[in-house]
Amino acid sequence: MGGPVTLADVTISTASMNKLLEYEPNDLTVSVEAGMKWRAFQELLAANNQMVPLDPPCYDDATVGGVLAANTSGPRRRQYGSVRDVVIGMRFATVDGQVIQSGGMVVKNVAGLDIGKLLIGSFGTLGVIGAANFKLAPVPPVTATFVQRSVSLDETMKRRDAVLAGVLQPAAIDVVKEDGQWLLALQVGGTERVMERYRHELGGAEMPGPGFWDRVREFAPAWMQENPNGAVVRVSCELREVGQVLASLPAGPAVARAGNGVVYGAFREATVAAQWVKGTHFRAVVEWAPAPSQMERWPKPGNDFGVMEQIKGMVDPGKLLNRGRLYGRL
Repeated sequence: MGGPVTLADVTISTASMNKLLEYEPNDLTVSVEAGMKWRAFQELLAANNQMVPLDPPCYDDATVGGVLAANTSGPRRRQYGSVRDVVIGMRFATVDGQVIQSGGMVVKNVAGLDIGKLLIGSFGTLGVIGAANFKLAPVPPVTATFVQRSVSLDETMKRRDAVLAGVLQPAAIDVVKEDGQWLLALQVGGTERVMERYRHELGGAEMPGPGFWDRVREFAPAWMQENPNGAVVRVSCELREVGQVLASLPAGPAVARAGNGVVYGAFREATVAAQWVKGTHFRAVVEWAPAPSQMERWPKPGNDFGVMEQIKGMVDPGKLLNRGRLYGRL
């Protein structure tokens, strides 16, 4: 993800910083060091039927700090939000050696600028995350998945629109393109009565086999493993534009967070992906690409890029931290 890692004189790793610092199950808050593996973190919380429902890709190997630095989330973002929505505090080190604490261990505790949020999605270009505090969510008593298949994208988007307009709101609404078919996949949670309502309203929907959401979550890294010269593009759009984005992508698998407005399209050739991103009018970036590639991954950074450069200049004026890691820009 992001830009290629450039050679550096010093490498800093937080891999050994993997301890649980504070956990208050009754308050639904937890603090952990950045090097803790994401799967281990979620297994720890599951003992109390709690979770941080971000569903990041590379689930087994990702660390807490890596998830924050790359700002990754997954299917349940629609209901639970993204990384910035669940992080309530952070401890990080600046390039000049200062250790800064931002936020705390209560959900509403920041007045003014929460500087820790700047590091989320910065790919390590602003500082080194040492620890993070999260607000937790209870695990629903019952969960289920419903999938509706179609050979028509228009029909799938009409079904998506009907779900969005309905009373019941799933945790995840994904549209998946695979093997010439379009799948509308809904992940739901609640009581058994809620599940019965879904079964009634989604008559004809099938229940997929085990591991379905794992495959959806790992769509991008799995594609890159199978296609080392390929790429995965991420497009941000309005909900009404999701179908247009999916239709504009060339032949190949795709996954859309159809309740959020985030679309991922797979390309067999990274150069073709870069050309598509440069030519589309949608906000797009080549999120996954071959590691040695120097191709332009973020050709249209937007009007806020100047602000990002100013922030980088204030906190790392020598441009020492992860040079070029933010899609070759910072």
